[in-house]
Amino acid sequence: MTFADLLPKDVSLTIATALCAVAFVSGTARGFSGFGSALIFMPLASSIAAPRLVAALLLVIDFVAAAPLLPDAWRKADRKATAVIVLGALIGVPVGTYFLSVLEPVTTRWIISCFVAALLLLLLSGWRYRGKDHAWLSVGIGGLSGFCSGLAQTGGPPIVGYWLGRPIAPIVARANILLFFGASDFFSMVSYAATGLISRESLVLSLIVGPVYAIGVAFGASLFGRASEKVFRGICYALIAMAVIFGLPALDGVLR
Repeated sequence: MTFADLLPKDVSLTIATALCAVAFVSGTARGFSGFGSALIFMPLASSIAAPRLVAALLLVIDFVAAAPLLPDAWRKADRKATAVIVLGALIGVPVGTYFLSVLEPVTTRWIISCFVAALLLLLLSGWRYRGKDHAWLSVGIGGLSGFCSGLAQTGGPPIVGYWLGRPIAPIVARANILLFFGASDFFSMVSYAATGLISRESLVLSLIVGPVYAIGVAFGASLFGRASEKVFRGICYALIAMAVIFGLPALDGVLR
């Protein structure tokens, strides 16, 4: 049996290698800066393989990678405040998953590219919510993040921008973010499984791509402190922008 025999149907050795390369780059970004993996991975990976397959692949990889961080996050988080935002995700994730499951792949790719471009602009703006707490606002932000996660696993920027702008200790903000995405990933796993998006193909591919992603995360973490975070974040922003451009369906005839 060769390595190619282990690959899912319709995934060639070339596609698997390309997905591993994208996973390494996106994992490196996450390992150093703590963000950007999905924003880099999804536009590029969905131009290589079916958006439904790569969204499920990224979900499985992230779910496994984040699980060990949840017990500590549970102890340090403001669980009451996080629960309100999680309520929004409970609504938003199934809606995003539904659209992922019914839309044509090219349509999904256009939506992913537009979403990621908008989220990149949000990151570049440095937006932080510094207003008062409102339950309806928390539910709305959780719903938006959940929708983006259900559709393309790109729900990070709204939640990060919200929690980092609150007058709370950074350690609590980080714990809240981790706890929220633990719940959001769980909702996504259930929604993806119910709609058939978690398939044998996505699980097999995650076993191949997952270790490469983990190596990228470890490599990125090892770079922390060797270069200024400002410089590396700038590189991450540039990679996200390139991912949006190169992942555009309009360039299929030129780049692919």
